[in-house]
Amino acid sequence: MTQEWRRVAAVLADEVRRHAYAELVLGVPTTLSPREHRRALAALESAGLVADGAVVPDAFARLLAEDAPAARRGVDRWLRDGRIEQYPTRVVERDELLAHVAGRLPARDLSEGELTTALGVVADDPVTLRRYLVDAEYLVRSPDGSVYRVPARS
Repeated sequence: MTQEWRRVAAVLADEVRRHAYAELVLGVPTTLSPREHRRALAALESAGLVADGAVVPDAFARLLAEDAPAARRGVDRWLRDGRIEQYPTRVVERDELLAHVAGRLPARDLSEGELTTALGVVADDPVTLRRYLVDAEYLVRSPDGSVYRVPARS
């Protein structure tokens, strides 16, 4: 999926460029100064709306034919390439994300270093993620803080 539509929208956001494009579409002589007209045409060409000073007839059909990005669902809404991109603000959604992360941890006792390394695979700040997991009771910490484990869930 390309993001070509963004370039088109940016070019047409400018009033002078929009004006030049409208004149081309309508086939009327330009009312812009030669300098404004040249600049507008260059921008319109770079966006694929104009070629050789003429309107590209299928420019918008091409944009509309692009596939929309697939909507991310579930915990994937907060992950990018398997890593936490952002934490949800809603408690229920954050709990869902934390349950997902905890479910991917090894089912054995982990030292603080091992846990930090494992969490570093999914988060830029593994220490904060560890705190979230402990606070939400997805991790149990030994009294001295040296060993962590994922508790059995019923």
